[in-house]
Amino acid sequence: MRGKTPRSGSEASPSAGGVPASLAAMAATAGPARVVTVDVEQPLPDLQPDEHYRNAWVVMCRGGVPRSMVMLDLTIGASALERRLQELLAHALAPSEVVERPALADAGLPRISVVVPTIASRIEDLGHCIEAIGDLDYPDFEVLLVDNRVALPFPDPLPALAQGRPWLRVLREPRPGVSAARNTGVAAASGEVVAFTDDDVRVDREWLRAIGTRFALNPRVEAVTGLILPTELETPAQIWFERYYGGFSGERTFAPVTLGADPSRRQLLSGSRVMVRDANDIELRRISILAVGGYGAGANMAFRRSTLERIGGFDCTLGVGTPARGGEDLAIIIGILWTGGQVGYEPAAFVFHRHRREYAELLKQIDGYGLGFTAMLTSLVRNDPRHLLSVLSQLPRVLQWKAFQLAQRIRGGRARGGGGEAAMPLYPFRLLYREFRSYLPGPLFHLRSRSAWRKATAAHASSDVR
Repeated sequence: MRGKTPRSGSEASPSAGGVPASLAAMAATAGPARVVTVDVEQPLPDLQPDEHYRNAWVVMCRGGVPRSMVMLDLTIGASALERRLQELLAHALAPSEVVERPALADAGLPRISVVVPTIASRIEDLGHCIEAIGDLDYPDFEVLLVDNRVALPFPDPLPALAQGRPWLRVLREPRPGVSAARNTGVAAASGEVVAFTDDDVRVDREWLRAIGTRFALNPRVEAVTGLILPTELETPAQIWFERYYGGFSGERTFAPVTLGADPSRRQLLSGSRVMVRDANDIELRRISILAVGGYGAGANMAFRRSTLERIGGFDCTLGVGTPARGGEDLAIIIGILWTGGQVGYEPAAFVFHRHRREYAELLKQIDGYGLGFTAMLTSLVRNDPRHLLSVLSQLPRVLQWKAFQLAQRIRGGRARGGGGEAAMPLYPFRLLYREFRSYLPGPLFHLRSRSAWRKATAAHASSDVR
């Protein structure tokens, strides 16, 4: 059965942090890493190892916008570190890496509603999230915190969090699932644009300004996604997640792009391929619509409210809190592209996410990604049978891409090692196994999600009548 701990002896005695004893050697090489932001217009920092940190994940920024990110071994010596930082500096300052956007007057920016779904299970993280949102530099926005707990505990920590923040509105959505919570936020939103983040995220102070500017400058863009960076890298689980996904969905990109349907496709499959263009409207590549998750995730995305109304909002049978456990963010992005809309990826709109600290949490998250992906495909096909042709036509490419990604991850783990660690992978192979294994039951769990949503909706309607 999915989700149960394996019974083998090597898995029976977890080490510190919940990492199985069989992975202790690998965990020892995934030590804590300092997350450092370096402004290329300022003097380079003097990075030195200490008793806690032997590595650093360095984010190179210019004008407050991330340009690149790399892992540095702090033990290689001061001169080698200096040379490496200079290389990163040169890359960040390269003209091809810089996209200057005009600064718009406040009057030219749209009103934005920020929606944060929560079940208040990580109240400290939620407090940091709300505090960061309250410090945003943006002229016209509102904040909607959607309480998605089925039942309220006693004592309830949420009222105290909202106290003293008159700009924060708390809404209730007892039907479980992040999609239901987001749709409740959209229904109450007054902004022309609705932005979403998660309760374990800290947004950058210029987050909304980057989103609002992209929408104002690109009237055809219906959604804007952004960059997600780690808040901390303290445990093996956090390090492995960062290495495995590059944060979320794939390797990060630090250049703005626009995604739209490939116009050369036959009418029946017109939305199955996506064209990716740079800031100068030059075509960079064409990808499967099923691979657009590499350009966005639910922790950092925004939509025109009119687009959400056109699409019908988020699919309440998908997402965290439902049996399907994921896929709702990818589904809505695919829905926009499938119907001829454009999606803008804007790295200047960046946030910091606290990855799961415990190994068991990481496995659960990986399971959710695999399960949610095939549940999402099932939902797409059910809602529009043409998606079946799209999936079948793209399946060979997607499988080829997955195989290439798998090979790159395995080779990358060995090639980037050093000395005696040359054969040590960057993360446990079982993460790949867990994700691929979780693809299989996705359609079944989508059916369970549909049944659960019908029951929750009926119970909710009944309680409203009473």
